[in-house]
Amino acid sequence: MRKNGIRTLWEKGSPALNGWLSIANPFSAEIMAAQGYDSITIDLQHGIVDYRDAVAMMQAMRASEVTPLCRVPWLDAGAIMKVLDAGAYGVVCPMINNRADAEKLVSYMRYPPVGCRSFGPSRAVFSAGSDYGSHADGEVLCFAMIETREGFDNVADIAATPGLDGLYIGPADLTLGLAGRAYATGFDRTEPAMVEAIRHILSTARDAGIKAALHCGSAEYAAKAVAWGFDMVTVSNDVRLLAGAAAASVAAFRKLSVGDLSASQQTAASGY
Repeated sequence: MRKNGIRTLWEKGSPALNGWLSIANPFSAEIMAAQGYDSITIDLQHGIVDYRDAVAMMQAMRASEVTPLCRVPWLDAGAIMKVLDAGAYGVVCPMINNRADAEKLVSYMRYPPVGCRSFGPSRAVFSAGSDYGSHADGEVLCFAMIETREGFDNVADIAATPGLDGLYIGPADLTLGLAGRAYATGFDRTEPAMVEAIRHILSTARDAGIKAALHCGSAEYAAKAVAWGFDMVTVSNDVRLLAGAAAASVAAFRKLSVGDLSASQQTAASGY
């Protein structure tokens, strides 16, 4: 079986840079995969992506040898097993609130006797290797998202779950869960209370011997998170990157075109 690129980086002591896909398009997935990310996550929870889209997107990304991950819609055995069968090398599962949730998540991702994953790696046996069944348990990554008050309060129990590889922090929902509407929603938290909460989750993962990942809005914040000790950082997503680049292009044109109209254009524009 082809090695998980994220695990290989971690074995070298290096953090992983993760991209994020919310647009259901194989070509945009192929473009993103060619930009140098270590891994890319397809978002089936909030992204405009369904299962068939995700399969085509993973096929498109294969040429770049980026490590494909999926965020599933919920803690659902069928959804988790299907994205793994399709070739995902890891699952990010939202709204893990307690040890029981984490144990279910792990069980859905591992074959018996460790878990209850059903065998049928329809695409994975081709994309990952014909010996997939013998090695998948040790290669696929299992991330529990910590993003609610209950999850935060139970983070130590969650982190101690056997077979869990890492905690993934969703800062927007975590802020809603811990502070309600006291702060605006978003990724790159600067409020002391939220920074403390994020770093508490990180230290809890460290104490449990597992990894920690953080979703960031900017490269600058992601670099700071790596300095704190995060093992994986996600920077923005395809939607925000596309919107940001388009907005910057439009703004640059508007700025450069002001005052550059010829006298005839000015006359035409004035109606005389």
